[in-house]
Amino acid sequence: MRLDKYLKVSRIIKRRTIANEACDAGRILVNSKPARASYKVNVGDIITVTLGSGEHDYEVLRIAETAKKEEADSMYKQIK
Repeated sequence: MRLDKYLKVSRIIKRRTIANEACDAGRILVNSKPARASYKVNVGDIITVTLGSGEHDYEVLRIAETAKKEEADSMYKQIK
């Protein structure tokens, strides 16, 4: 699954266009490397999101094409 779509489906970022813009601006890192929106996300990847005043790290636990609001937080584990 593409990185921008994963960020939207997992509800880490609410809109795919914002996720895409954040990737283009270099605010999204995957395994400590800048990632483009088209990056293929794999289970076990560490995604670092720098938006606003904070930096958050997430570990990818599972990948799903769709997720209900209640299930979205089971797709990742917040590290910090």
